[in-house]
Parts: sequence; structure tokens; C-alpha cells
Amino acid sequence: MITKQGLYEVNKSKFYYFRIDGNRLDFEMALKEISENHKKATHICYAYSFSSPFEEKCSDAGEPRGTAGSPILSVIKKKKLSDVGVIIVRYFGGIKLGAGGLVRAYTRTASMALGGEN
Repeated sequence: MITKQGLYEVNKSKFYYFRIDGNRLDFEMALKEISENHKKATHICYAYSFSSPFEEKCSDAGEPRGTAGSPILSVIKKKKLSDVGVIIVRYFGGIKLGAGGLVRAYTRTASMALGGEN
């Protein structure tokens, strides 16, 4: 179930975030719905952590390796959360962010989704 959503924009790229609380089935249904609603998105990246059974997964979804999914999962771990997932939909704005810029953008967006900075 989507419990929080919003938008973060950097250098004309738009990062829509969605927090999903629940279990893996809830997450998969939300991912399917979000993917259908954002067919023109450049990337749909995510990470999740579930406790029963324990499972963690992340996806860069075409972003350079380690620049999207891993930063999202790192925020989940840093906040010591479980039974939660974050999906971030990116629309490229025409300005390349570079690897460091992507990591910062996905980290900040995940933090916003999980109740951090707005």
C-alpha cells in the first residue's frame, strides 16, 4: 500500500517517489501500478526490505550500476526500517547528473519518501 508520495526535482530531472508499507505482494502490486502509470519514465528504480521472510532487493533499472537502487536501500537500512519499499520514477530533464549527482538525487529522494527532508 502506498503510504507516501511526492516529487523532488534537480537540474530539470523529476524524481517521483512512492513509499510502500506492507509485504512483498503489496510492493509488487504497487510497482506494477506505478509502472503502468509512468510508461514514459526514463527509469523506475526501487529498493525494499522485508522481515518475514527476510529479503532485500534493489534495482538500478538502467541507471549506471550502483547509482540508484543501492542508495535507496542504504537509506532504508540507515533508518533501520523493514517491511517497506521505495519506488522512484525518474523523468530525465536533459541535463546529465553524473554518477555522484545520481547517487545524491536518489539518496535525497529516498530520504524524503521515508520521512526525512522535504
